[in-house]
Amino acid sequence: MLQMIEGSIGVAGAVKLCRPQVIAAYPITPQTHIVEALADFVANCELDAEYITVENEFSALSACIGASAAGSRTYSATTSQGLALMFEVCFNVAGMRLPIVMSIANRALGAPLSIWNDQQDSISLRDSGWLQFYAEDNQEATDLHYIAYRVAEESSVLLPAFVCFDGFILSHTYEPIDTLTQEDVDRYLPKFAPKERLDAADPISFGMYATPEYYHEFRYDMDRALKESKAVISAAGKEFGRMFGRDYSAMVEGYRLEDADTAIVAMGSICGTTKDAIDEMRDEGKKVGLLKVRVFRPFPTDDIAKALAHVKRVAVLDKNISLGAKGALALEVKDALYSSGIPVKDYIIGLGGRDVRKKDIKAVVELSEKGLGDIFYGLRKEVL
Repeated sequence: MLQMIEGSIGVAGAVKLCRPQVIAAYPITPQTHIVEALADFVANCELDAEYITVENEFSALSACIGASAAGSRTYSATTSQGLALMFEVCFNVAGMRLPIVMSIANRALGAPLSIWNDQQDSISLRDSGWLQFYAEDNQEATDLHYIAYRVAEESSVLLPAFVCFDGFILSHTYEPIDTLTQEDVDRYLPKFAPKERLDAADPISFGMYATPEYYHEFRYDMDRALKESKAVISAAGKEFGRMFGRDYSAMVEGYRLEDADTAIVAMGSICGTTKDAIDEMRDEGKKVGLLKVRVFRPFPTDDIAKALAHVKRVAVLDKNISLGAKGALALEVKDALYSSGIPVKDYIIGLGGRDVRKKDIKAVVELSEKGLGDIFYGLRKEVL
């Protein structure tokens, strides 16, 4: 059913349909509307779940660990400083192979304090072992939650997942969303059947002490599971498309890329603005296309290399910065294209909620055509 609803409410509705048994979260801008809506669902007996109110984000994800280890489908949501407070627990969740799904309404990290959007928060945990999905619009933001649970709970994966969507730009924006029914989701998402769980009658341990003789192998197993999850993501996305008409089998998605000389690579809501800019540049005779990265972890190296094999140059739009190096997406794309010799230029753009307009996308393309890049785009003149 097509509904005009706020992004956060759409996400909350999708989570409800996934039938989480335990929710633990702490409100923080711009994520708050998600957990408020879920609290209402539980209070009004529309969702049969335990809703745990906690004193901070560290406690929220810690509570999810206990619930997931005991065999419950578990959910949380956060952003920015809240995710930073969860840093230790995020590594524990992945290391204990607990398939918790968490929404990230992407927001800049302080200091200085910012409540506006960029992707620094989730990108900063790219090495923690979580799957990372990035939504372009609110339809994707809702749909990716069904897929995230389906993939995370697969016995060959058993890793947690972030579903990331841009704070305010998407979380507080009203868009038409084709919502599913409970019957639809029950057909797509099986009841959670944990491979291992805490049971007093059959005691086991999660996250126990590992000596140097064993720790190395734990990390190897996690890395292998993440890489092998690519096939699971593709299969889950393809089945979703077969059932509901929206195919998410591809971890990357091209737009007017077939004959492009210049390819823009980006993640999240900036892709919508980029598509509009590309349409205008095409009308002006410029062969420009977009490669949208929907899944950042596991990173789709081979898919990117194949999709961009024919282009003359690549411009990466990074709404994050690995300080002292480059944007995280550009570093990965450079690695994927290393043997091709295709020049990859990075543009740090839109940090802390700085507006990115069509004219900015066009300016980036012009810079890439001149061989100029690896810059903070759009700095205030007094900084230069």
